[in-house]
Amino acid sequence: MGQGEPLSPGAVVDGFRIDCLLHEGGMALLHAVSRTVTDVPGARTDSPRERADLPLVLKTPKLAFGSHPACYVGFEVEQMILATLSGPGVPRLVAKGDVDGRPYLVMERIEGPALVDFARRAPLPAAQVALLVGAVATALHELHRQNVIHLDLKPANVLFRPSGEAVLIDFGLARHGDLPDLVDEEFHAAVGTGAYIAPEQLLGARNDPRSDLFALGVVAYQLATGTKPFGDPAGRRATRRRLHVDPVPPRALNPDVPPWLQEVILRCLELQPAARHATAAQLAHDLAHPQQIHLTARAQRLDRGGLPARLRRWWQGWHLKPAGGAGASAHLALAPHVVVAVDVDDRDAAMDEAMREAVRRALVAEPGLRITLVSVREPRMLTEDAAEELQQGAHVQALLELRHWAHPLGVAPEKLRLHVAQASDAAAALLDYAAMHHADRIIMGARGASRLRRYLGSVSARVVAQAPCSVSVIRPRR
Repeated sequence: MGQGEPLSPGAVVDGFRIDCLLHEGGMALLHAVSRTVTDVPGARTDSPRERADLPLVLKTPKLAFGSHPACYVGFEVEQMILATLSGPGVPRLVAKGDVDGRPYLVMERIEGPALVDFARRAPLPAAQVALLVGAVATALHELHRQNVIHLDLKPANVLFRPSGEAVLIDFGLARHGDLPDLVDEEFHAAVGTGAYIAPEQLLGARNDPRSDLFALGVVAYQLATGTKPFGDPAGRRATRRRLHVDPVPPRALNPDVPPWLQEVILRCLELQPAARHATAAQLAHDLAHPQQIHLTARAQRLDRGGLPARLRRWWQGWHLKPAGGAGASAHLALAPHVVVAVDVDDRDAAMDEAMREAVRRALVAEPGLRITLVSVREPRMLTEDAAEELQQGAHVQALLELRHWAHPLGVAPEKLRLHVAQASDAAAALLDYAAMHHADRIIMGARGASRLRRYLGSVSARVVAQAPCSVSVIRPRR
């Protein structure tokens, strides 16, 4: 197997037959392959049916004379990290090994479209930008929950499954919080793609998951405007310009960008990581509910600002210092998504206050948390003519009652979201919402006994039994 050349169709590598060359990049080769035997050295254990049906791709680094050292180091990092990952947001690793001194990976081949194809058609409508970026944010959150930061997010490194789920690829520059950081040990300098690299990465920080949110903000800017906020800088000096200069607001380039989308994009592109969304899950949630995004001065900005604003950014860039951190999963633990189930149709003052007190304790212990108040209401049986108007009025009234419920907490607007669902099964609606929006905890009240609850079971008992996260059931003192 040649160190830098494509493999010949028909050649066999550890039980995988080379079908054709799919892509030749600057640092790696990708071949479509198929299995020739059931038991492959280094293969992961799947069922025979999964092994037979899964389309596969074999990846090898380009290790010819003159290749960049990152080719080998990056491939070693990817071999190490990909073996630890699971879930729909990453390609399934099938096998890894080494033949004649040339390492290889065999992975699931993702057969949907690539994000780079959408980027070529930019600018895209706001709704499509939100859908694409929200899917990538969801995949990023699942990656961060596994204590991995990608650190090279860009359109070329995102694929989509036919179902619409985003898949992150190319982990050669990634950082796993529980494994050695070979990239940092080898290069001792900022590495990444110049157009997408975060400011703190330029200063040597590789332990903040919000660096991926900055890169995703660049991607969103590109999809919304057709240009990149910092261009394609060549060289260290040009890349570091983002430390001192704000990007042109997206609405100045594309008037069709709505204020809520500009708010999200510019928040992702903030110089200080603490000014961005705390987690990728929070970003995904905002993009799924744009009407609830808290708008600031970012939303209406049409230029970089006057001389004072530019001097302030320049000064902040010179004094930016990367914050220390223990890794992605430790950061997520400080910024949970807490869902609070509030029954606006059956108010109980003692219960309300007990639940607010539980939320207050959480705010003190976890200052980065995001709160979503959720109320589930029974659908009303109405005539077709009256249904839409009355349902909208009832929905707005319920949102107002949720906001009134939250008022004594004094929660900052950017930390609070409201949601009203119409469903006959309150427990199922809460469980669906918690799973869809990556809730880390649910706070809900325990209601008194009744004949109906004895037959059907309480909502809180079902949520406790089936929730994908921890549940706190509050009972007030009487």
